[in-house]
Amino acid sequence: MAAPVTPASVPAIDVPLATPLTTAPTATAAAAADGLKTKVSGKATGEASAHAGAATGRAVASRLRGVGAARGGLLGCDRVVDVSTAALPRLQRLDKGSKFPVLFYAPEMEDLARKVVKEEVGESTVELGSINWRNFPDGFPDLFVNDAYGVRDRHVAFLASFHSPEVIFEQISIIYSLPKMFVASFTLILPFFPTGTSERVENEGEIATAVTLARILSHIPPSRGGPCSTLIFDIHALQERFYFGDNVLPCFESGIPLLLARLAQCDDAANIVIAYPDEGAWKRFHGFFKGMEEVVCTKVRDGDKRIVKLKEGDPAGRHVVVVDDLVQSGGTLIECQRLLSRLGAIKVSAYVTHGVFPGNSWRRFTASSGAGGQGFHK
Repeated sequence: MAAPVTPASVPAIDVPLATPLTTAPTATAAAAADGLKTKVSGKATGEASAHAGAATGRAVASRLRGVGAARGGLLGCDRVVDVSTAALPRLQRLDKGSKFPVLFYAPEMEDLARKVVKEEVGESTVELGSINWRNFPDGFPDLFVNDAYGVRDRHVAFLASFHSPEVIFEQISIIYSLPKMFVASFTLILPFFPTGTSERVENEGEIATAVTLARILSHIPPSRGGPCSTLIFDIHALQERFYFGDNVLPCFESGIPLLLARLAQCDDAANIVIAYPDEGAWKRFHGFFKGMEEVVCTKVRDGDKRIVKLKEGDPAGRHVVVVDDLVQSGGTLIECQRLLSRLGAIKVSAYVTHGVFPGNSWRRFTASSGAGGQGFHK
């Protein structure tokens, strides 16, 4: 079994919008270029774009700071506590009476968490929390949340990365514990919902693991402020919102608005047409591109193979941008590029929110792969 792709295991890829793919780490998104900082972290791995991290930082920072903007006195248990002086060293730089939210993060998301802190949204700031991630000799997690007293009556968030089944248990342990530390509110930021493509059962015996993960997240304990808010970017199918129970508040965001802003900056913006690799991608995203011309591809079976064919639209003479929520090996995107080029497209670019790339398949989209980026244009 191939080792999971993690942010630390894959080199950064610096690619602008109209490239084979913009890629980046697990639990994050993939978007465009400098300036288009979509909702995610910053290297070519698990699920996101090389430049997406900064925008995720902005989006997350804005949401966190909005949460902390209007609270009353600082209350710890049944007595008033000055958390700025009672806090352990990590948080003691906060001013007395501060209302700044605290962001904890999975080890793989440290770079993105620091980008969140650097984003300037309004006049407030986000404070980084600290967790000791260790293991006992038997391999099970030995976890410790620093500043447990310092987060009382604070708005707290956790930036997660479920890029591998091996890391989910330890992060769930933290996620279940933070709301019970007398925090004012708790928000889970899960950029990538990894089991999203396993959302339905077509044959008896299949297991829809998207339902399983949604149930696990639905049992996050409430904080003093109420149910946990769970922030997910471009979930594979919007109907998956109904897999979550009433004990959490799932909020679904998208990187597409930032893609639109980036497309508007392109020199050939008037000649851009949006393409979808299949009908599912069209259903998921076409509502974002009102007023823009579109090309829809479809997958048909030819023996044991699935071939990409044109269903509707005309790519001839156009700069075609293929849009999808995620990419695994990249085979479908490559077939789309070849088809669209044969049909006369002068440029083919691609945008995906989550670049999963198992087995280092992201290498297929680099110039050094020998495939010249598979014909995608910068």
